[in-house]
Amino acid sequence: MKLFDAHCHLQDPRIFHKAPQLIASAIDSGVVRFAVNGVSEQDWPLVKQMGETHQPHIVPCFGLHPWYVAERTPNWLKTLRESFDSTPSAAVGEIGLDKGKKMGDFADQVHVFKQQLELAKELKRPASIHCVRAFGDLLEIMKSLGPFPEGFLLHSFLGSAEMVPEFANLGGYFSFSGFLMSMKASKAKRMLKAVPFDRILLETDAPDALPKSEESEPLKPVEGDASLNHPANIHNVLVYVASLLEMDKEEVAEASYHNAVRLFSY
Repeated sequence: MKLFDAHCHLQDPRIFHKAPQLIASAIDSGVVRFAVNGVSEQDWPLVKQMGETHQPHIVPCFGLHPWYVAERTPNWLKTLRESFDSTPSAAVGEIGLDKGKKMGDFADQVHVFKQQLELAKELKRPASIHCVRAFGDLLEIMKSLGPFPEGFLLHSFLGSAEMVPEFANLGGYFSFSGFLMSMKASKAKRMLKAVPFDRILLETDAPDALPKSEESEPLKPVEGDASLNHPANIHNVLVYVASLLEMDKEEVAEASYHNAVRLFSY
């Protein structure tokens, strides 16, 4: 059984020094590909380096996350373009919208998000999208700029079942992490069953989104900090998603793996 972690942050300073061991351990468990998402100008070189060091396992992704929009330099977009020019294997991400606590100017977020979406379309690359409390805004923007033939990934998706067909029609894939376990099970089940089977992805968002331990799948700890998520814990997400879909985990694993390979083939 092969798995593809469709969204994680192995360059995160909390785990970067342990990344080679985490990757090796996850590969041993069957996780053979990882889409590693940068979040700001500061970590794009690190993501690029990881992609080179851990070929062919890591898909590097470059993007300006909404949390870091206010810190960008005047040359951020030029630097981003240069990152893609020098890394043909890279996708776009993590980008998006966030109306959570202590977020800055939303109009600024929207401006930066649109610039990156347009770049993804120009480069014919998929984009990995973060959305917190802004699904209405996101759908409106995606409709205005879409459709997206190369696809896009809604990471750690916790939106409603009703929104799924609209995003899917624009080219959307739906990626599920341990955060899904925070949603009411009946709501999560209804939403999951609305997702086309050829658009389901699995992710860890490691080192965040630590899933709950499943009886059949004990959690893999990050040595030295039990609060952090190990990329091998995608197996726990798989077990949970398969249980909600009332399907064999092998069938969900195979579909999600092939879906991710399709999205990240360009």
